[in-house]
Amino acid sequence: MINPNDRLLVISTSTIHGYSFLEYIKEEIKEFVNSDEIVFVPYARPSGISYDDYTQNVKDALQTVGISVKGLHTFENKKEAILHAKAIFIGGGNTFLLLKTLYEQGLVEELRSAVHNGTPYIGTSAGSNLTGLTIGTTNDMPIVYPPSFNALQFLPFNINPHYLDPDPSSTHKGETRETRINEFHKFNRQVVIGLREGSWLRVEKGIVELKGELSARIFRQNEQPIEVESGILKEEIYSI
Repeated sequence: MINPNDRLLVISTSTIHGYSFLEYIKEEIKEFVNSDEIVFVPYARPSGISYDDYTQNVKDALQTVGISVKGLHTFENKKEAILHAKAIFIGGGNTFLLLKTLYEQGLVEELRSAVHNGTPYIGTSAGSNLTGLTIGTTNDMPIVYPPSFNALQFLPFNINPHYLDPDPSSTHKGETRETRINEFHKFNRQVVIGLREGSWLRVEKGIVELKGELSARIFRQNEQPIEVESGILKEEIYSI
């Protein structure tokens, strides 16, 4: 179900409480990519940040582990840059804007080809959403309209990054994250994995491993959600 050549680091968030940007995960990134160079895709633009500023943030964070970073937006031939990258990192922000830009620039198939040929892929938040079947379980507002909600489809399920459990002491009466995922399952069959902040999936040789100190929440259509602890995820957990 998962291409055995695909190497993915599917990270819920770039920043957790008490740590600076990418600080808690950068050693994992270094070990995972096993390279001194990454092509960074800044198209999700969190809070409207510019491509240059977003890329600089990643440069500053990863230079301490000996990784140089170049923004995809600086390449004249972006398709060639993707196909020849030593590693690819797609950052968080707005998932709709990210996917729309990738479709507009004709980079979706190049990303699939590069990863299927073994190029390491790192995603945080919106970049993690793209590893699933669709972006239908993103937390973002649709500020723009991509031509399709179909994502890169490296994984046979969807991701919900920044997954939040209901606060039993809250008086808020709006939908919980679980409620919204259950609504998704009224119209869609694929499994959804709720990744809490500080958790990530590492995918290699067709094996999905949940890493970090927290459990993840697994949602299946017409079933009660379950919790899974860190470790190798059995295929029957996420397949349909």
